[in-house]
Amino acid sequence: MNRTKNTLLAVLLLAAYSLTGQPVETIDIGSERQLLVDHYLIDTLDEVALKLHEPQDMGPVMYFDRPWEGQFSAYCTVIRDGDLFRAYYRGLPVSGRDGSTNEVTCYAESDDGINWRKPSLELFDVHETKANNVILANAAPVTHNFSPFLDTRPGVPVEEKYKALGGTVESGLIAYHSPDGIHWKKVQEAPVITDGMFDSQNVAFWSESEKKYVAYVRVWTGNGYSGYRSVGRTTSDDFIHWSETTPMTFGDTPLQHLYTNQTHPYFRAPQIYISIAARFMPNRQVVDEQSAEKLGVNPKYYKDCSDAIFMTSRGETEYDRTFLESFIRPGIGLENWVSRTNYPALNVLQTSPTEMSVYVNQDYAQPSAHLRRYALRLDGFTSASAGFDGGTMVTRPFTFSGEELFLNFRTSAAGSIRAYIVDAETGKILESSTEIIGNEIERAVSWGSSRSLGHLAGKAVRLKFGMQDADLYSFRFGQ
Repeated sequence: MNRTKNTLLAVLLLAAYSLTGQPVETIDIGSERQLLVDHYLIDTLDEVALKLHEPQDMGPVMYFDRPWEGQFSAYCTVIRDGDLFRAYYRGLPVSGRDGSTNEVTCYAESDDGINWRKPSLELFDVHETKANNVILANAAPVTHNFSPFLDTRPGVPVEEKYKALGGTVESGLIAYHSPDGIHWKKVQEAPVITDGMFDSQNVAFWSESEKKYVAYVRVWTGNGYSGYRSVGRTTSDDFIHWSETTPMTFGDTPLQHLYTNQTHPYFRAPQIYISIAARFMPNRQVVDEQSAEKLGVNPKYYKDCSDAIFMTSRGETEYDRTFLESFIRPGIGLENWVSRTNYPALNVLQTSPTEMSVYVNQDYAQPSAHLRRYALRLDGFTSASAGFDGGTMVTRPFTFSGEELFLNFRTSAAGSIRAYIVDAETGKILESSTEIIGNEIERAVSWGSSRSLGHLAGKAVRLKFGMQDADLYSFRFGQ
């Protein structure tokens, strides 16, 4: 064992006996996957920091090039239903008032989340043809921001497998349901949510962890359209009767304009809600008039700029903003610095055994308006990261269920991770792992000659990680 690793072990042993003072609440994590996106399960960090990772630009996947789509297409939702990927978005070729009759809801699908097709559905006559991919028309103002979700509530009727919300402040949010994601009907004529401003994409889902429907809607911090564009939360047991909308809070961080919130349960850890939100910077102008004319951008849409940020929530009314920096920065070229571009689509989807994809609406108000794909490793939004000199991370006390510990991690050829399970009451090290080296989405940790931890299930313990030139993205206990 080299000098650095000897030092790490000494720190761990010291920490084991220094954490036995004032009692700390024990968290039951069961076998849920734990992402290191916040400090929820972290007690101490020593030369280890939470790091936000940058998604890789994979290029355009779909242009809004049909006559009924156009440069003002927006508010995208992407859904994976089994082996089929579905995309929903507003089609709008000309700028106009929110909720205008020019707005339609369009649909595309894919077998892999990368190559998309626009089927001819023949449901509505739009632009003098029924050979189009429109699933909702003549339904203003719902088509302004129609946003569906796949209802995962146990026992949901087949005809209500998909649900959606859409509307403006004048109409309130109207509820729809569908058996197949293509043919939609109103749940009722009256709006189901009226407490909010709704001048954005308003998103909803069934929460597995909260056992209720949750919606995140547009509100403003001031009266009417004043103050900051922000987010409110409301809940429901039946998708019809909703609680009073409560403004979300952001901890001790500065308010910023959040145009879309795109809050949704992470598919590999649904107790964590991921929000890849559009941060809008009004009047922060990068593009001059001459450049805007050359780009062909609409004259109303080049005097602001936007990017994407990363937030999380574990329910209730607070977002965690551990990371204030940009998650997806505007790309090279002035076309990426116009108003209302770089707006993420709702949901993150798995697109390979090791990869997940984030989709972003780009080149808004320009002839080249399109949906673009960005890729990350599974769970790879953030990590606990240590440099070459090494460091340690200690969790809060918790109980778990399962037989083994699995890590999603990456080290350099010279780096490593060691895991220690420590008794939460006495500080005694109960298990020490062998050295962990590599780059894997899920590695079962070995504890000497065994991998079994069943004898510790249900016992209050802490995890301690000694890390050198390594990233730890997530961990879980299980079979």
